Amino acid sequence: MTYVILVAFVVQASVGASLAVTWWHGGRRGVPTVSTHMAASTLGLGLWIAFVVTGNLVPAWSAFAAITVGNTYGDKMLLARVHRQTGSTSKRRNYPVAVAAIFRGRMPRRVAFHALFAGVVYFSCLGVCIASTVAAT
Repeated sequence: MTYVILVAFVVQASVGASLAVTWWHGGRRGVPTVSTHMAASTLGLGLWIAFVVTGNLVPAWSAFAAITVGNTYGDKMLLARVHRQTGSTSKRRNYPVAVAAIFRGRMPRRVAFHALFAGVVYFSCLGVCIASTVAAT
């Protein structure tokens, strides 16, 4: 399963990289939210690779922590997109609006895929971290 998650991580990172390139081509640079999202997610991928190679649980749990940070900033970007469209700053209101926009096809496909697939990577990573920890004890 660790290799399946590694492949999922790489797919997610590839889509994220394509979104970043589009973002940069649009003339945008240096936004801390985007930079932090990319850095934390890239760190998570690197740590997951270290886990796959070594079998050590420290990089596995560290990868999970890193993608928790990355996903938090990813959610922040998704909510900012909804805020720009609705004017509402309520996270309680905007999160369901963002999810509905994804499922109604109102988000660009790559953004929607990246947002949804983040959960696949995240919860799969958590499951393997827990299972590996239980197996090691």
